[in-house]
Amino acid sequence: MDKSSARVTGSAAVLLVRDVEKSLGYYRDALGFTPIVVTPDPPTFALLRRGEGAVILTRADDPTVIVPYWTVQSKTSNVYFWVDDAESLYEEYQGRGAKIDWTLYDTPWGTREFGVQDIDGYDLAFNQVLS
Repeated sequence: MDKSSARVTGSAAVLLVRDVEKSLGYYRDALGFTPIVVTPDPPTFALLRRGEGAVILTRADDPTVIVPYWTVQSKTSNVYFWVDDAESLYEEYQGRGAKIDWTLYDTPWGTREFGVQDIDGYDLAFNQVLS
């Protein structure tokens, strides 16, 4: 079997949302993500980035399929982002009015993390490896 030289250069979580325009506004204004691709009015799809992190927002045809993971499995986030300075980002998000879901803390396994919740109830974790 030949080994491919192709590399994976990124990934994005896909989140089903009720209203792409409202969700896009939250990710942009409260979380500092930059819209890269947005479908025309009314938007039904958006790709946003912040640094190396990316998220895709797509309109759910049926809102009952929007299921934040924490509603079916405790202590589970829909998206995990690795960051280089969790404390600074935490302070930034507080200042931007992001909904803090759990406060900044150091884990027993050597990370510092906090969580925010978006307008559809998805939990987003921001994690810094300390060692």
